Amino acid sequence: MAPRRTATKTPKNTPAPVPIEPAPCQPCGGTGNVAITVRVGRKRRPVGQQDGLCLNCLGSGTDPDA
Repeated sequence: MAPRRTATKTPKNTPAPVPIEPAPCQPCGGTGNVAITVRVGRKRRPVGQQDGLCLNCLGSGTDPDA
């Protein structure tokens, strides 16, 4: 006859672990987009701004160093 396997059971009274929310990215403020100045002309004068992908968090909005 094969030996019986005994498995340890986890206690049922332990509270569930609280998920830790990641910190927002500093350059984009957690949005994933940053404003990039658009320049035109020979003297490269600024005309306006457009949205660009945040290169620090790659658009996720969370701080990669946290």
